This record gives sequence, C-alpha cells and structure tokens, in this order.
Amino acid sequence: MLDRFVYGAVKRVSPEAPIPILNFNGDEVMLGGAANVVSNVAALGANVIPISVIGTDDAGTQLRTLLRLANVDQSHLISSAARSTTRKTRFVAQQQLFRFDEEVIQVLNDADREALVTAFSTAVISADIVILSDYGKGVLSDGVAAMLIEICKTAAIPVIVDPKGADYTIYTGATAVTPNRLELRVATGLPTSSDDEIVAAARLLCQQCSFDFVVATRSEEGMSIVDSNTSVHVPTTAREVFDVSGAGDTVIAAFSLAFAAEGEREVATEIANVAAGIVVGKRGTAQTSRDELLSNLTFGWRDHAREVLDTTAAANLSAAWKHEGLTVGFTNGCFDILHVGHASQLADARSHCDRLIVGLNTDASVRRNKGPTRPINSELDRAAMLLALKAVDAVVLFDEDTPLNVISSVLPDVLVKGGDYTIDTVVGADVVLSNGGRVHISPTVDGYSTTATLRKMSSSSPEKRNAQ
Repeated sequence: MLDRFVYGAVKRVSPEAPIPILNFNGDEVMLGGAANVVSNVAALGANVIPISVIGTDDAGTQLRTLLRLANVDQSHLISSAARSTTRKTRFVAQQQLFRFDEEVIQVLNDADREALVTAFSTAVISADIVILSDYGKGVLSDGVAAMLIEICKTAAIPVIVDPKGADYTIYTGATAVTPNRLELRVATGLPTSSDDEIVAAARLLCQQCSFDFVVATRSEEGMSIVDSNTSVHVPTTAREVFDVSGAGDTVIAAFSLAFAAEGEREVATEIANVAAGIVVGKRGTAQTSRDELLSNLTFGWRDHAREVLDTTAAANLSAAWKHEGLTVGFTNGCFDILHVGHASQLADARSHCDRLIVGLNTDASVRRNKGPTRPINSELDRAAMLLALKAVDAVVLFDEDTPLNVISSVLPDVLVKGGDYTIDTVVGADVVLSNGGRVHISPTVDGYSTTATLRKMSSSSPEKRNAQ
C-alpha cells in the first residue's frame, strides 16, 4: 500500500461545518504496509524480494516507482486489473487530524492466487527467511497464508508473521508471530497488561498454532519474546515518540534479518527494539538505515545535539541527520523571553521535520536588532531554555544580523518562520527552495510577544506602582 502525508496549518474553523480548515503546505508519498516492510529490509542493507498482487491503477504505478527508487527487485510483484492498490492519506497539522483510505478488501481470484503461489515458490529457493506481512487486504486470506507456510516448512526456511485479525490458526506452523499487546489480547481473549499476562497469552498461541515462539511488542514497555518454556522482556530504547506510523513494520524487518543472520531470538529482539526506538522518533512512515542502527547498537543514542553549536558544527550535524534519512528543519529568532507563542511555533516547526535546528541571535546581534537594553537574558541562557524544549533538537548561535550564512551552511529541508511573513520575505527562502527544500510559515498565537511581556513587567514593577 501507499502512505500519503498531507501537511498544512489550521488557522480557522470552516463556516460550513464545525471542522478545521487545513491550509496546504506540502505532501509526500511513502511505501506503506507490507511495502514499508520491504523498504525497511532494503534500508538495512539486505536483498529483498516482494511478492504480492497490486492493482494496475495509478497507486500501483507509484508504488512500483518508489520500489525502483529503493533498488528493490520487482520481478515477482504481480499487477492485476482485478485488484486496487490501497492508499492511505493522513492530514497533519502539528498532529494527525484524520485519515482518508482508498481501498477495496477482497480475496484473490483463482488466477491471481495461482500466479502468487508460483512466484513465491520460485523466489523462496534463494531465501534465508520469509516475512508474511498481513494487513488484512485479502492477499493472505482464504488459505493462501497456510499454503505459503507449508512451502517454507518443506524447504526448511523460517517464517515470521506480522498477523492481522483474531484467528491466528491461519498461520499455524509459522516460526513466530509478532503481535502487539492489543492484537495478542484479541487473538487469545486473555488480558495482556502485565508481564505474566503477556507470557500466558503468548504461550497459549504457541500451543494452539504450533509457533516456535511469539514476539510481543508492547509500545513504551518494549518487547517480550516467549516460547513454551522461557520468556525475556526487553525494555524500549525510544528517546522520543514522534510518530508510530510503520513502527511494527520496522520491528518485523529488523527482527527477521537479525534472526536469519544470528539465529538467536533474544539478540534479534534487542536489535528490533533498538530499530523501533529509532523510527518512532521520525516523521511519517520511516525506516532506519544499517549505519544508523549499527551506531545506536554500538554507542547508544548520544545526545550530541544537546550543546550550543557554531555554524560548522550545525552544518555537520545537519549532514549527519540527512545521511540517516531524517528531514532537517530550521527556524530562528532571538527568543529572549520564552512564552507560549514561542513554544507553539517551535512545536509547529518540529511537526514538519524529524530534527529541528534553531538559529539563535548572539547578544551582540540582538543589541543591533532590538536596541541597547536587549537582550534581557544572555545567549547561553536563551540557548539553555530552548534546549530544554522537546521540540528543539539543536541550537546554533549566529552573530550576523540575519541567519543567511547559517541557512546556507545547514541547508535545511524545511525552513520555518513564524509571523506575518510571506515566502518571498523570509531570509534564506531562496537558498532552501533552490536546493529542493520547502518553506513553511508557522501560525502565530495572538496576544503573545516578547515586547508585550516586557511591557507587562514594566507596568507591574514596584517603581511604577509607587508612582501611581
């Protein structure tokens, strides 16, 4: 399937109905569903062969284009006029507003089923492991999953299943399944709140469906790996949950590759857990690269941005983040006295990128721009306050009157400016746009400004009160 994300800003409510009006700022299309599993496997450096049946529609054509850009072999991917390609569109303004799905759920017809099984039988010969990613769209329904699992068992190839629905007997004989907490509860009818309850439910599945083991994903509590005799609980490594879209796809991709290479379930679970912790800190349906995963496994996540940077360090950090596949955003300001308006604008800026760099005027720059009585707080104090905000990933000081030099060095993917600006009046917009980036004008919060705050402070001072 395809995942489309439409980004914008909400500034008013429609007069036609009590619904927000989204002002369009841009969109992006990503591989979703089972195709995102394929994308994750490819990003981790493995050879992957997707086998499925998609439509001959525009979404199917776009899906093939994205797979080609990811250097994925499409020779076993079947296009059929009898099917439609699922496309899910999410509308986002700081947070997801709603989702619009285009899909038709149906089992395969006889011709498509035969073509799928034939393609699978041919491709599986060279496989070290097989992933069945079931999104409940009908491809693996009506006995198809059982047929594919039997082919794998005959060839002694492990099968890892990302399940869908309440009936896991359709996956009987698979090596393992990877349900989340809710899916595990629905499949077994048992509670899944505590460690012991997770273990009991997972063991019931192993008994009923002849699974070797179950890998249960538990959101912020990490993952549990359970077989008939043992259980291991692995805590999460996520440092910030920004978007959970596709996190389960990352889990099964990373786990399956590690299991195929290492054969140790616990090691594979730990690797998958780290991979999931990386992608939930990214925007949209994201992946993690082999280098990024290796870095996190070797050193852990180092908060290398949590210091005040110069232009060169900020440029290097931006380049490193981009190399990891992250979208880098940039905004700037004096941020002399932080208020709700600042926090709102920074949160909005962060919602349009994976990592946000804030350009901060030095004390000398503020004095030239605001006058000899400013800033109230020193540059290091202002930087420390910004770095304490969850929305801010790095702060870079600049001594010039404008951040143009910093923007030219950092080359952000998204340049964000708050206030009554237009794109042609934003400093650095031409630089960002000419490098394939985009500019976002962040909405302001009425009634909040540093100047207004200073006026309030002045009017409420003891000297003022005595004079009155």
